[in-house]
Amino acid sequence: MSLPADFVSLFFPRYCQACFGPLVKGEEIICTMCIAGLPKTNYHLQQSNPVEAKLAGRLPVRHAWAFLKFRKGGIVQHLLHQLKYNNHPEVGLALGKIFGYELSEAGLSAGFDIIVPVPLHELRKRKRGYNQSAKFAQGLSYSLKTPWDESISIRKTKATTQTKKSKMERWENVKDVFTISENRTLVNKRILLVDDIITTGSTLEACGQHLIMAGCQELSVACIAEAQ
Repeated sequence: MSLPADFVSLFFPRYCQACFGPLVKGEEIICTMCIAGLPKTNYHLQQSNPVEAKLAGRLPVRHAWAFLKFRKGGIVQHLLHQLKYNNHPEVGLALGKIFGYELSEAGLSAGFDIIVPVPLHELRKRKRGYNQSAKFAQGLSYSLKTPWDESISIRKTKATTQTKKSKMERWENVKDVFTISENRTLVNKRILLVDDIITTGSTLEACGQHLIMAGCQELSVACIAEAQ
């Protein structure tokens, strides 16, 4: 770090977005201790996992993963809150880079042609300033060396929040809200569809079905976190 940067950090210290402790030299966004303490699922190292089970019979996928386990009041909930509501898109980028690195280490980096984030409706994206799932996709892209594109899948209608809805209500809320951008060719593409959190899987199912109908060769899904 240069002298001016050191001087600035005395008055504007950088904080970990997980624990709010100060970041030391070499740390970015999330401190080393918090990264070490992330409740990882390691689903990408297992032959079968709960995310695959949630989508079984509903969405034909090659891989289905969640990076972290969501617990109410836990570190993952805090990070997602920072990402979605406190204007910290860098959290999604950092988590994507970490998970992408772990996928690469497991020999899974060559399995995709393009990474597609679940889209936000344009009004919600404009209000937030970014799509949190797209930031996760961007981080994955960096580590996997795979292009990402948030213009492929489009949310054509604004669905109400999925919070506190039953499994059937969640499906009814999102089943008709997605479409594919015109003039986009997905034939023979191996797509990694990504979202911030999976609960029942209804959003991924609805979005993924449109990608399959558009002719993609193979579909996989990855989320930042899985909620029970």
